[in-house]
Amino acid sequence: MDAGEDGDVHAELQQVEVELQRVEEQISELLKRQEELESVRKALLSQLEEGSGHGTSSSSSSSSSQGAPAITKQELERYDRADFPWSDEAQRHLQDTFRLHQFRPLQLRAINLTMSSRDLFLVMPTGRGKSLCYQLPALCSTGFTLVVTPLVSLMEDQIMFLRSLEVPAAMLNASSTKEHAKTVMAAMTEPKSPFKLIYVTPEKIAKSKLLMSRLEKAYKAQLLSRVAVDEVHCCSQWGHDFRPDYKLLGILKRQFPLVPLLGLTATATSSVLQDCEKILNVSRPITLTASFNRTNLYYEVRFKASDSDTSLNDIASLITKKYQGQSGIVYVFSQKDAETVSSELQKRDIVAYPYHANMDANDKSRVHRKWTSNKIQVVVATVAFGMGIDKPNVRFVIHHTISKSIENYYQESGRAGRDDQPADCVVYYGFADIFRISTMVVMENVGQQKLLQMVDYCQNVDRCRRSLMAVHFDEVWDKKDCNQMCDTCRHGNEYTSVDISPHARQVVQILELAASQDERLTPLKLLEAWSGKGPAKHRKMIQSTTLGRHHAEAVLVHMLLLGYLREDFSFTPYTTHFYLKLGRKAPLLKSSNHRLSMNMRSPGAAAVKPCAVGDKERSKEPKRSGQNAGDGPESKKAKRALP
Repeated sequence: MDAGEDGDVHAELQQVEVELQRVEEQISELLKRQEELESVRKALLSQLEEGSGHGTSSSSSSSSSQGAPAITKQELERYDRADFPWSDEAQRHLQDTFRLHQFRPLQLRAINLTMSSRDLFLVMPTGRGKSLCYQLPALCSTGFTLVVTPLVSLMEDQIMFLRSLEVPAAMLNASSTKEHAKTVMAAMTEPKSPFKLIYVTPEKIAKSKLLMSRLEKAYKAQLLSRVAVDEVHCCSQWGHDFRPDYKLLGILKRQFPLVPLLGLTATATSSVLQDCEKILNVSRPITLTASFNRTNLYYEVRFKASDSDTSLNDIASLITKKYQGQSGIVYVFSQKDAETVSSELQKRDIVAYPYHANMDANDKSRVHRKWTSNKIQVVVATVAFGMGIDKPNVRFVIHHTISKSIENYYQESGRAGRDDQPADCVVYYGFADIFRISTMVVMENVGQQKLLQMVDYCQNVDRCRRSLMAVHFDEVWDKKDCNQMCDTCRHGNEYTSVDISPHARQVVQILELAASQDERLTPLKLLEAWSGKGPAKHRKMIQSTTLGRHHAEAVLVHMLLLGYLREDFSFTPYTTHFYLKLGRKAPLLKSSNHRLSMNMRSPGAAAVKPCAVGDKERSKEPKRSGQNAGDGPESKKAKRALP
């Protein structure tokens, strides 16, 4: 190709890139217009319903995940009734056993469907009562319900809760003693089984021939009443918590075809459910989907200082001043972080203990129990402490490091406020953490894509946090429904649109210079070079930025999100290195007419640290005796040792 042809190709490429950017801008505008139209439609439908005398109902779907109707809408509505043979018993257990006055939206429908032996996928937000949809039917059925759960902490939490209600339940996992396992397996084939729910890990089903043999006998004796697969999204490699042993659970439907299966999740999209349907060998299940929105949760993003002491001081101040005596979770990136952060919080007089997969099983159980009984205020945990945790009075979930996806963040933050009282979900968003997590998810299916979506959620300063979540759960969001329960809706006008084209061109110049010298720059090295702190031989050739560090970091991230920069990795036997390179849109900046803008917080706005809507209400609440986290003799002393 000669120079003339090469120039023509570059010109055509630039034209295509410009058009692509226009399309992306149009898509953004159309999404905003979609939100506005949904708001208008909702208001009009409300007027029609008021005129006809009909009320609204919870969101639900009556189709299989393949798209074909599994049941008509009229048939589905029948399952909202209370005239089934088991209805009186179910109502009695709801009130007398579970001590609840009424069902939450979709619970009764789900219970009636599984009691009718229908296969069902239930998508319901964290804390909305998914567990009741298999726990209550277990008490109304002959034999026992087999519950597959991914984490021991989840099992322990459920067992503790059920025992407090005097519901007979047991669990089998790798730490079960031989005597305990023998007792539980023998009970499976007893006509009057001492257990109504038996919790197992997917690994147990995959590896224990004895367990499968016992389940076969229970099935033939009609004592296996149903199979509940909790956190069903773990089946799919497209789900945010894929676990290989979940892919082997298809054996349950093959071996026990007449046993109804109930799959439960807070976060699965339609494509993930479609994958789960195939993996579990479930033919045309009914899918019930509740809205993702938890109205009592306040979402906030805080910028994380590069100095670890500053961010730890901020977290400690938040806990001691705003959440004094209240229970919470601090999520961290690694096991080492769990130990370090908990130790630092202890030094600041906070009753905090670590929880991670590498701890002794007894120590983990002890921390879990003490936290549940409010003798520990804060658990500093990796994601090993998570799915299914059912402590109702968690007032805050703080992420010391961003999650690896919006789905993960939604589920982890959703452990707050299960009692429907106001609670805060705060994530600390740090520049270096992006690349730290990126090296961890690089080998995952769409891992980088999901991470950048989470980064976009944190980088955003103008769109409702819930609207950014809604995209991932196939919902259209009307931002008015947020009711100022996120920081961007509450402080929505505290940003300005800034032309960052000159700054972006400086970044491109630095990377071009590095490439010409066969060098690769990590994000930190790029930031240093741009700040005039790079090697002396480069300083004369580079125009240093006038931006402060925080805004310079924001520009680099914005360029990465929009494709002006891209990731580059190198792998060694011991670690993965992350570098930044020029992306496909970088050539556009060669044109002086090309403009790149971004929304930035207005001067002073970055320092704003909004408080949740529940603050005023909480300050008026009387302290209940024995209910404050940290109460008891261990709240002030013996903090260094395990509780």
